Amino acid sequence: MQARATWKGGFETHLEDGRGHRVTVDLPVDEGGRDVGTSALELMVLSLAGCISTIFALIAEKRKLTYDGMTISLTAVRPRGAPTITKVEGRIAVQSAAAQGEVETVVRLTVRTCPVGALLERAHVPIEVEVVVTPPSLAAKQGSDPGHVSPEPG
Repeated sequence: MQARATWKGGFETHLEDGRGHRVTVDLPVDEGGRDVGTSALELMVLSLAGCISTIFALIAEKRKLTYDGMTISLTAVRPRGAPTITKVEGRIAVQSAAAQGEVETVVRLTVRTCPVGALLERAHVPIEVEVVVTPPSLAAKQGSDPGHVSPEPG
């Protein structure tokens, strides 16, 4: 794995991974940047979400757990004045006919083995996620967002 950073001025930096992929990082306007890209710390949280999605797919395949969709929503907690985040909270919504417990097991294994999650664990940054399982038929009736569940009528 490689990383190359080219400073463009202010807080803007262009990043390349050595395989032709590029990302721009910057700070928000209220922190002195021009907000032309995500911040490096936000990029780490985005990396965690991507890692969870990838590793979930690998573990689900090994455990023969099928699913039709997944949405991962994470929030990194960074107390005012703290140099970095202290916790990641979130929700993983999965469209699957599998039992809630089966999906929760795959999520638990995923968070524990995801390389980005493992780094956060070693840094003593807990990752706390709620798991919501929506049957595929119910999710199809409600649109493409597996995290949205309408209340049962009556």
